[in-house]
Parts: sequence; C-alpha cells; structure tokens
Amino acid sequence: MSSRTLPVTPTLEDKHSGIPSRLVDQAKRAKELLFSRRTKTENTSSSKRGVQLPPYTTQAKFDDAIAALKAAVGDHWVHVNDGALVDGWYMEHPNTHDSNHVANQDALVASAVVYPSTTEEVQGIVKWANEFLIPIHPISMGRNLGYGGAAPRVSGSVVVDLGKRMNKVLKIDGQNCSCLLEPGVSYFALYEAVKKSGHSLWIDCPDLGGGSVMGNALDRGVGYTPYGDHFGMHCGMEVVLPDGTLLRTGMGALPGEDDTDNLTWQSFQNAYGPAIDGMFSQSNYGIVTKMGFWLMPATGSQSYMVTFPREDDFEQLVDLIGPLAASRVFGNVPQIRHVVQELAVTGKPRSHFWPEGSDRGGRMPRSIISREAAKLPCGDVSWIFYGCQYGDAATIQAQLDLIKTTFAKIKGSKFFLPSDLPNDHYIHDRAKVNIGEPVLKELDWLNWLPNGGHIACSPILPTSGKHARTMMTIAERLYAKWGFDSFSTLCVAGREMHFIAEIVFDREDADSKRRAACLMRELIDEGARKGYGEYRTHLLYMDQVAGTYKWGNGALGRFNETIKDALDPNGIISPGRNGIWGKRWREKGWKSGQVGMPREVKL
Repeated sequence: MSSRTLPVTPTLEDKHSGIPSRLVDQAKRAKELLFSRRTKTENTSSSKRGVQLPPYTTQAKFDDAIAALKAAVGDHWVHVNDGALVDGWYMEHPNTHDSNHVANQDALVASAVVYPSTTEEVQGIVKWANEFLIPIHPISMGRNLGYGGAAPRVSGSVVVDLGKRMNKVLKIDGQNCSCLLEPGVSYFALYEAVKKSGHSLWIDCPDLGGGSVMGNALDRGVGYTPYGDHFGMHCGMEVVLPDGTLLRTGMGALPGEDDTDNLTWQSFQNAYGPAIDGMFSQSNYGIVTKMGFWLMPATGSQSYMVTFPREDDFEQLVDLIGPLAASRVFGNVPQIRHVVQELAVTGKPRSHFWPEGSDRGGRMPRSIISREAAKLPCGDVSWIFYGCQYGDAATIQAQLDLIKTTFAKIKGSKFFLPSDLPNDHYIHDRAKVNIGEPVLKELDWLNWLPNGGHIACSPILPTSGKHARTMMTIAERLYAKWGFDSFSTLCVAGREMHFIAEIVFDREDADSKRRAACLMRELIDEGARKGYGEYRTHLLYMDQVAGTYKWGNGALGRFNETIKDALDPNGIISPGRNGIWGKRWREKGWKSGQVGMPREVKL
C-alpha cells in the first residue's frame, strides 16, 4: 500500500484509542514514515487462518465455550481470531498478537478477543474461564509494544480487551488533584479531559501518549515530571479476583456514607492492615477495572539539553548526576542518550546517514556517526542529557546555575535551551513530555531499520559511574557481537538508574530477529551476573528474568507461586505473566520452558 493511500488515523472523537485532533498531522507523518520503510504489504484479507486453540482444549469444547461467552456478553463483543494477523502501527495496533514479533508473527496469538463493558461482565468472564478452564489474558489497551503488546504468554488464550468499552474518565477532582479511570483511558485522552475540565493540573506521561494510564502504571512504567513514578502516584483500585469476587484496595475498602465511594479513596493509598496494591502490579492475581491517580498542580518549568563530546564522558557524568539526583535538584527523571539516537529520532533511516552500509547487520562505524552528528545542531558529540526544572523563575534559575556549574567540570560540555535549537529539534517534543503533554515523536527512531521492531533490556543499576561503565561495556560488546547499533539510554532517579538497552530489529528478516533474540538473552544473563536485574521485560523473557531473582533459593518466586495458587487455583488469569505460573501449568512443564516457548527465541 502506498503511503499516499493510507487510511487516516482515527481521532479520540472517533475511537477511544485514537489521536487528539491537534496531532492529526503528526500522526499522518509518523504513519507514512513507518509504512514507507516496510518491505512487505500486510495481508488484510478476510481469508481464514484458523484458530490457535487454547492448550488442552478441543475444537468442540472451544466452540461450546465461545457460545457460552457470547451468551454472557453478546455476540457482537466476542471475536474469534481466525483471520489475517495485521501488525498495523502504534496508533492502530493489534489486540491479537505481538506486532513487534521477535518470534514468528503467529507464535503468540489469542484464540479470541472479548470486550466487556462493565466490572460485572468482567466478573462473568472470569467465572466462564474457570468453568471451561480456558486461560484469559486481560489488557488495558495493548500498547506496551516493546514488551509484547497485547499478546498472551500462552498462545490460544482469550484476550480480555478492557479498553474498547471501559474507557471512561470517571472523575477529575480539582481540589484533591486526582482522578479515577477505567482501563481504556489513554494518556492522550486523560490530557484532553484534564484540559477540558479547566483545572490547573498536569498529567504525567511516558515517551509516547497512546498507551493506557492504568496499564502503564500496573507494569510500573515511568514518566518525566515530578510525578513520574506512575505506580507510586496511583491511589486505590477496584479488582476482579480470579474467582470472580470484587475487591477494593486502600480506603475504597471502607464504604462511604450511604454506601457511596469512600471520599478518601483517591487521597490515601493505604487502608487498615497490609498494603496489598503492589500485588496487582506486574502480576496475574486479578483484573483491575478502576484505578485512581494523583495529578500534579501546574507549575513553571524549563527544559534544557547538555551535550558531552567524548564517549568516555558518561562515566564522570553519572557520578556528577548522582548527588544532584539524590538531593532532588533535578525536577524530573533526566535522560542520558547516545548520539546515535539523535540521528535516529530525526526519522531518517540508517541508510540515509550511511548509504554504503547494510541494513542486514553490522554496526555503523564511529567515524560515520561523528561525520553525521556534526551536521546536527548538537554537533559531533557522544552523549546528550535531557532535563527539566520546575517551580518559580527564581528557583529554576538557581537550580540551572548549579547544574551548569556541575556539568562544566566535563571539558567541552555545552548547555542549550529549546530556544537555542531549531523548531524541528527533538527537544521541543521532549519539553512537552516534561510538562505532561503526550506526543508521538518518539516513534521516529523505529525507522532506523526497515520494518522496525524493538525490544528492550532494562536493568536497574546503582547511580554510579563505575556500574554504568560495567553495564555499558557489556552492552557494547554484545551489540557488536550480534550486529546491532547501540541504542542505550540511562534514566537517572534519586538512588538508582534504569539502563535501557533498546534493540531495533527488522521484523521481516528472520536473521535480524534471531540475532535480536540472542542479544536479549545474553544481555539479561550478563547483567544479572553483575547484580543488575531487569525491572520489566518482554513476555518471551519473563521466565528468564524471574529466574535471575534467585536469592534464597528462589524465595521470591516460590512466594509469588504460593499466592497464585491460593488466589487462582485453576491458573486462568495470564499464566506465565512475569514468570508466575499456576500449579496446573507448572506440572505440565510450562515454567521450565519444555512446552509453550517458540523455538525461534531459544538459544
């Protein structure tokens, strides 16, 4: 399909998962860029592909189960997944499989998708799954695209798409600076709703704004304002447990006057007794149908960028950042990016910068990176620091003076404000994200290779130049071994840093996918041997990552399994998610990888 004939991306007025009207032109541009780099036209015909049945389920039993499910929620809201698998793109993504498939496209697919409209229907679906022993995989919107998207870990599971019909902003409380949301509310949608409310409040968003606010928080994603700890800023949940019963956490467990919602449900995170909210993040212990969040009162801000000329500067840079971060001088979670990402985020492919190179493997030489970076506004540098300060003008200026003085200790560093850089420079989109305005610009680096897909190894490190150097050395060696350009980003918080090693691969090239899978496995293992554990991962690597948390002969994993078996004895909710398998699946070899793991990702 020619990019000139691509359908227009739906807006929020058309669809819960759509784009705000203000971003229509950006969405059109991003979509055309991505599709211009595709070497294969997607099959969108209605030809039958056949259903991937749930494990241990016959066709007859599956047909009976689907008939019962349709009777419970309506024929129109149950779709059997027997047609073409369409990868789409970020704003029009599948809810049937992983669109960034590092294994075969059909390796991890849903047998069907069901669309509940109420918490009561979710309860009914859970009871249905227990009756027919069919695994279900709940998603909010399925846009966690670097980590598996909407795909279930157990192929043949029924995806429970909570976003399509449960997408209301239930409350925005301007006095309390909070909101209550359903799963299908995207960052785009919440931003627009807060603006429409007239309250002087900010949301916090990740690099891209199309994902579910609830889904991102439950997977412990992060953003960039002072409210960037998304799970830390949640307050109160409503959860359907695996037996179909309903639970409210925090102060929501105490009925309000006349059996109304408790007035402090979105004010105080805990209740009486154990704090249990964390059990429902990165787990498979229940299905969250409502979730509260704190919103940030609007304030002054100033985004900025600092460049550093030498590859070896990042070690000193991390050591300089550490004390400032621990003292909360930085208003947000700043990023340190390699200059390769400055090239990639322009949206231009690697072949534009290195025509003599190949898209089929091998790394861009440092001399080429230097030559091309010299043409950019940042110049021939190695590292770029993106930050933002918050408060009144005097406070911001005092903070910037300290930051400038600190970074001046690195010879050749240069400080830039957004006004110092061209209007099309990435810093302007970064500045919007820094005040909670969701954007699309971060998609552009996927054009680096044809059919760009990505996965990420994301270990947690001490905020120390020594440890940054250790992990960077591991990453660079393995990037080179498997023939990928380095896409490493360091996100520095107060006492730790997220080392995000992105892997951009060609999802239509079997060898590129094989190498990406091998690189991912080795990054996980080598990092873990140094004590650097991933904070989340792609669904194909969840067992591997869970296995690295093995202190006390795997005490944490055994504890997680004990809870799973108690709450979900039939193992029907997302078996295998984050390495947590129910007893029924463990006994049949799923945890050990003897069954259920696509051969394409095995070393």
